[in-house]
Amino acid sequence: MSNTADALPGSGARTEHVTPWLWVVVVVVIFAGALFGYDQGVISGALAGIKHSFSLSTFMVQVVTSWVTLGALAGSLLGGAVGDWLGRERSLLFGGGLFAVGSAVQYLAPDVAVLVGGRFTVGLAVGVAAVAAPLYASELAPANLRGRFISCYQLAITAGIFFAYLVNARLSAGENWRLMLGAAAAPGLALFIMALIAPESPRWLMMKHRRGAAAEVTHKIQPGIDVETRLNEIDISLRKDQTAARWSEIFAREWRRPLLVAIGLAVFQQITGINAIIYYANQIFASAGFATEEARATVTTWAIGGVNVVATLIAIAFIDRIGRRVLLLAGLIGMGTSLAVVGVAFHFMGTDSGQAAGPSAAGVVTVAALVVFITSFAFSLGPVTWTVINEVFPARIRGRGVALATAINWGSAYLVSQFFLSVVEAIGSSMTFFLFALFCVLGWLWVYRSVPETKQQTLEQIQLMWAKP
Repeated sequence: MSNTADALPGSGARTEHVTPWLWVVVVVVIFAGALFGYDQGVISGALAGIKHSFSLSTFMVQVVTSWVTLGALAGSLLGGAVGDWLGRERSLLFGGGLFAVGSAVQYLAPDVAVLVGGRFTVGLAVGVAAVAAPLYASELAPANLRGRFISCYQLAITAGIFFAYLVNARLSAGENWRLMLGAAAAPGLALFIMALIAPESPRWLMMKHRRGAAAEVTHKIQPGIDVETRLNEIDISLRKDQTAARWSEIFAREWRRPLLVAIGLAVFQQITGINAIIYYANQIFASAGFATEEARATVTTWAIGGVNVVATLIAIAFIDRIGRRVLLLAGLIGMGTSLAVVGVAFHFMGTDSGQAAGPSAAGVVTVAALVVFITSFAFSLGPVTWTVINEVFPARIRGRGVALATAINWGSAYLVSQFFLSVVEAIGSSMTFFLFALFCVLGWLWVYRSVPETKQQTLEQIQLMWAKP
């Protein structure tokens, strides 16, 4: 990460060092993403032990898995109100504590009902943190580092998934599922502790008419800028908004464009197939000739988990240099192309599956295309979606706007996960991946037409941009 932040309007040509307090902001965002990623990744390894311990039917296995998503959907809607009421920093404090409690409930669960309750509680915490963490980063980061700050959230998600895969490979036997799920309390407690010392958002403090506290925080995190000029800029953007925003205001005509941008990115991030690809990875690798569970676990850990982490670093390196649009458009090309290749390969695997003793040619091509897909997603729709969602809304409705977009993202994820296998049964694996590729094409056309470039602009400048035709 760069050591400097560009000069803000009215602050002259000076640049500012990234202060220790800004690093605290980054660490808080990383822990928030890590708890999300770990819980997302660890359940795949814990399910076999859970099913054996409680003698679960297939339906109940799906309930145990999916109720985190439902909790996250509820938590993301709650997160906007909590963020506007308690503040960004206290929202993260609440999310971290709730996640630790939910993890402990899962570890101690005497029956499946309590386990499902713990899963839902963890989901609530993930949903609150998924709103609060990127929002917190967007409001405290310098303009020319904002993309990197928010992208750290996505990087932490991928790192959490990768670490969970490693834990799965080591502990996925018998009653170890309790330890696997209970260990998720660690990032929850870490987030809680870091949030205790983290600074509050100056924009939120200004919304609450606490200019003195906002000046103190602004000087602490960016001591080289003209604090009064900066607060005046925030005040101008907030001046006409003296009362709390209502949910209905999110849908006002003047904010329709940023709302559509946020919702569109939230939906396309999911319907282009990332969760379905991750879910289907084991079968893909089995078709490619990886015959043992150990071999499939190894290739999943590194081809999915490891590649996901490394490729997200590309976004962090370039999101504030070449911009959001370029990464989105390039990534969608890579995703669509690789999904089309997977569709073709599945067609040939379907006509000659399981014949070879080792990996078939179509299987090897599929694995390579899958790596390209993960790479393309990890530097584009993965982190850039969260960055843009947290940039486009004005301060007055930002908390609730981000909450709504995040909830729609979770809802889309739930629908894809719920109906993916049904779609495969109806039209076949090959056509399913061609369908995902088509969504990538539609996503590319929509991004080209509708998503503006927001790099290097303050949140107040982005707000003014929506007033232009």
